[in-house]
Amino acid sequence: MNITAVNEVLTSISDALYASILVALLVGVGIYLTVRTRAVQVRHFAEMLRSVAGSRRGAEGGISSFQAFAISLAARVGIGNIAGVAIALTLGGPGAIFWMWMVALVGMATAFCEAVLAQTFKVRWPDGTFRGGPAYYIRRGLRSKGMAAAFAVLCVVAMTFGVIMVQANTISGTLAGHGVTSGWSAVVLVVLTAPVILGGIRSVARVAEYLAPIMAAAYVLLMAVVLVLNLPEVPAALGQIFRGAFGLDPALAGTAGGIVAAVLNGVRRGLFSNEAGMGTAPNAAGTATVGHPVQQGLIQALGVFIDTIIICTATALLILLAGPSVYTPGVTPETAGASLTQDAVAASLGGWTAWPMTVIIFVFAYSSILGAYTYAQVNLDYLGGRGRVQKTWELVTVAAVGLGAVLTLTTVWSMSDIFTGLMTVLNLVALVMLVPWVAAVLRDYERQRVGVRTAPTAPAVEDGPHFRSDAAPLPAELPGEVWATASRR
Repeated sequence: MNITAVNEVLTSISDALYASILVALLVGVGIYLTVRTRAVQVRHFAEMLRSVAGSRRGAEGGISSFQAFAISLAARVGIGNIAGVAIALTLGGPGAIFWMWMVALVGMATAFCEAVLAQTFKVRWPDGTFRGGPAYYIRRGLRSKGMAAAFAVLCVVAMTFGVIMVQANTISGTLAGHGVTSGWSAVVLVVLTAPVILGGIRSVARVAEYLAPIMAAAYVLLMAVVLVLNLPEVPAALGQIFRGAFGLDPALAGTAGGIVAAVLNGVRRGLFSNEAGMGTAPNAAGTATVGHPVQQGLIQALGVFIDTIIICTATALLILLAGPSVYTPGVTPETAGASLTQDAVAASLGGWTAWPMTVIIFVFAYSSILGAYTYAQVNLDYLGGRGRVQKTWELVTVAAVGLGAVLTLTTVWSMSDIFTGLMTVLNLVALVMLVPWVAAVLRDYERQRVGVRTAPTAPAVEDGPHFRSDAAPLPAELPGEVWATASRR
């Protein structure tokens, strides 16, 4: 079987997995978790903002809540916010953005539950930090060694030989437009990533703590400038989104696939832009040092809001405001990708924006490499990869960055999609089965927030809720000693 045939088979499997099974599962589970948490993403939205404000404190030498949030934000906010939104518009029309918003709103509940479980079932690592995520809550919550190991293996392979290589390839392709060869791109990426990756998770956390917020802020600022310059046209662009979502725009009839295309492409691109339910972000969430698992859950849910409601919306409005010379529903090809966003910026601000956009794309992809490394690291730790195995894997990861910059990655990307899809299914099954734990931990947090103790021996709450396994109404005994006392964990 030649490489073309292999690619076709892998692409068919990937399309079948993503187009039907995963979309239905992710949306269905998101709605279910929204109901079971009584719409936590709505009831506690203000608390999410307050949690971020104080999340850099209290790490006590470990990884702070904000650093864990920044790692997941670095991976979550990436090329999907630039190219993914453009593809949603070309395949589903403006209405696809509305459905991206809808899946983000339910996805916030999914992200919340993932992070709460990652924190609840996390373990202390020898270096004083923590490890948590789907492999850990599957093993300790569902008591399934096989399912947990399967998730960990899929995650390590998908992140190292899929996401990392593809992000490096994206950077190489972007720099090629400025005359930089793939070889030089590989050298630059290896030089930039090797010191961070070889420094471990703490090193990634320190870089992500500053890189992720600055990266997102710079992009949103650029988009804001464009929106301000075109402010009178913004209501019309929003009108296109709402009319397209329900097939009410006669101008789009028969050109962008109608309401079905809008729903399918908006849901699909939204789900895989914010990563809610995929089981990736909770690997970062579980490393944080916090007083209560719900605190990290609220912060991680906010990451979905920032990714889709703020950044993806800004990208969509930018493209819509550029007009028919840049984007025409049903006419502009899917292959436009990230270049569509770049063209829209240039149409509004001029050709000088080519390099600033290149820098933004570079930083987005680079930060995604660091985030993917962290996810793989947590799962390699679960599998027992220490000492020489750890160092060897770090070198392999650096090599994957260099190779990704120079290779054609069609096969790798398809395999990564399949591995990521399978680990998503495992994670969603675990979330549904472990939702009683989430509900119990959330009740404990809410009771403390209103000054009610969960038991006579429950911890004081003067400096915020503190979780203790013997004082919370849990569905079963929580294994381990991490949450056995009231001090920050």
